[in-house]
Amino acid sequence: MSKSQSKTIEKSVPLAERMRPQTIDDIIGQRSLLGSTGLVRQMVDSGHLSNLLLWGPPGCGKTTIARALAKTTDMEFMPMSAVFSGTADIKKVMEAAKMNREIGRGTLLFIDEIHRFNKTQQDTLLPYLENGTVVFVGATTENPSFNLNNALLSRCHIGVLTPLSAEDLMGLLDRAEKFVGGNNKLPLSIDSRIHLCQMADGDARFLLNTVEYLSNANFKESLSPKELDAAIQKRAPLSDKSGDEHYNLISAVHKSLRASDTDAALYWTARMMTSGQDPMYLFRRLTRFAMEDIGLADPNAMQLALCAWQIYERMGSPEGDLALTELVIYLGTAPKSIANYRAQGAACRAAQNSGSLVPPKNILNAPTKMMKNLGFGAGYVYEPDTADGFSGQNCFPEGMSRQTFYTPKEIGFEREIKKRIDYWNGLRSKKS
Repeated sequence: MSKSQSKTIEKSVPLAERMRPQTIDDIIGQRSLLGSTGLVRQMVDSGHLSNLLLWGPPGCGKTTIARALAKTTDMEFMPMSAVFSGTADIKKVMEAAKMNREIGRGTLLFIDEIHRFNKTQQDTLLPYLENGTVVFVGATTENPSFNLNNALLSRCHIGVLTPLSAEDLMGLLDRAEKFVGGNNKLPLSIDSRIHLCQMADGDARFLLNTVEYLSNANFKESLSPKELDAAIQKRAPLSDKSGDEHYNLISAVHKSLRASDTDAALYWTARMMTSGQDPMYLFRRLTRFAMEDIGLADPNAMQLALCAWQIYERMGSPEGDLALTELVIYLGTAPKSIANYRAQGAACRAAQNSGSLVPPKNILNAPTKMMKNLGFGAGYVYEPDTADGFSGQNCFPEGMSRQTFYTPKEIGFEREIKKRIDYWNGLRSKKS
């Protein structure tokens, strides 16, 4: 093969692959794992690798760390994707690993997207991890505690990776620029370099793919941030409609509202909307928040939630977006109380514990003469016809003492409700 052919083949390999670090010392970022006291660093320094699960978002270095571990410890690197592999593939790899062990060479088995394996496929790995046939490194973008068997989790250390920081990405950008062009600079102004790192959103692969594109394009002058946006497809914020990021974002919305941090709630709501989340799911959660976390502290919250939901269904985006924003602001600034939520739980527990007690006869209807003769409805007082509009009659079943399930807070509209309850309790004490 000629040198020109060799260079052509090399250039066809993506820049991210050509620049992949060979040792853990060359990796940018992930200091919590690779720093002097980090889990991965301690494994390398001790010369003993343990089974490892790397959990983090795309482009943060999971595959790179696995490859560097194999290189640093002089082990055979065997990569596998759970998307394309099955039980038969696992067994073939293990047979090869056994042969390696016979000649004194260790094997590092790397399985990308390990959460895609079903229970049977995950269980197939267990005996080989037990007897040390391989050192296993799995990579996943999904929460391992939700997507992996407990048996597999118990045999692995968990390494949590985070998106690369802006500082890390700037360092990677400088390194990539030298790699592709030597002394030739990328067609980027200083502001555009910062903007590119922000667009990458912690994803090294996106950054390197963009660098590769810019180095091959024929731009005559440096691009401004706006021109950079026009030149490349802007990376959508990290999100999905059913996985970890979906639940992380809705949790951030809910907890921000609960903390009355309205501006943060608006930000997380915008993150959900701009990343293509289903608005109907968001409205459902906001309506639930109005019931559970605000309740009777502001009864209008639930009405506004339903109204905003209906407006969005009728008008859609972008007009209906304003109804969503108004709802988030209202919920964030409303007083918070879970007194009704607690009342529901307390009443349900009492109902379950009290058995099948019947209502007292005084509050039962007596539509027949026989029932009247048996005392049904006897002693019933019609409240609106009393001077106070309150009789104080007992409505709990016989044999059950009065219970207090609902205790309103001294906040918002519940302050007024508490006044009414205190007033009625006072009248009840007098009448009894």
